[in-house]
Amino acid sequence: MNVSHRLTDPSGLERYYVLTGGRSGPGGSAATLDVATLIVSRAAAVPGLQHEHEEIIRRCRNPLSVAELGAHLRLPFNILAVLLADLLDAGRVKARNPITASGAGRGPDLALLEKVLSGLQRL
Repeated sequence: MNVSHRLTDPSGLERYYVLTGGRSGPGGSAATLDVATLIVSRAAAVPGLQHEHEEIIRRCRNPLSVAELGAHLRLPFNILAVLLADLLDAGRVKARNPITASGAGRGPDLALLEKVLSGLQRL
């Protein structure tokens, strides 16, 4: 691959560097995010937001897990976590930890797990 193609390649490391402003990981309120954390928009997108921030807000009108969001946006977890940190700090999205089986007082819902597995296999 020649150098000029690498510099214009929108899927490379340069894109991630630009998206995150050079940050390599989330801080503050996003430090505890994991793939099962649910993200919900708290406000509509406003003019001037970065495209990816707008897309996160749009997709998270209904709760969406970080894993699902990453798959839709085709972004690695650490890059997505940096973008989510921006939105969490600005109050534009809310992160909700999923209810654990022990926290719900019962075992896992096998039917739900089978539906999730089936959905993941279709990706």
